[in-house]
Amino acid sequence: MITPNTDSTFIQVKSDTPRAFSWQNETVAEVIEMKPQRTVEKTRVLPSMKHEEKVNERIEDLNDFLLSAVDETLKHVFKEAGAQVVYGFFENKCHLKRREIAHRSENFSDGLERLLGSAAPMIEKMILKKLYSKLELKFEENDGYGFSDYIKELREKFGC
Repeated sequence: MITPNTDSTFIQVKSDTPRAFSWQNETVAEVIEMKPQRTVEKTRVLPSMKHEEKVNERIEDLNDFLLSAVDETLKHVFKEAGAQVVYGFFENKCHLKRREIAHRSENFSDGLERLLGSAAPMIEKMILKKLYSKLELKFEENDGYGFSDYIKELREKFGC
């Protein structure tokens, strides 16, 4: 017998023989071992666990989009070899590896300024436009915003 709880948090299964159980044409439980006189407690996945998983997925998606935007912009401006030189500069002089850029956007911005001087804001703007495009958002410049401010705002917007 299969009895779904009214709040759909768990399914109670009772049987005298090992077998698979289905409900609404889907297998929901399989009895593989039975011991007499054992009680199965009600369990449920906490909503906060589901939320944390979704937040982690959004963080990874945003980080991937940011790294992709950085890669594409640097390769567009400096070509492949030049982009590798830029990444080498970040790693050797700024102690910032490529995969850390998404987590350390302020350090990335500082490194670009050290390397490119007054051209850094233009490159940052190109990266941000590419990132916003990938996220299907419209990029709008805000007075007083730096590169990392836009990244922080996106993290807040996406709840990560």
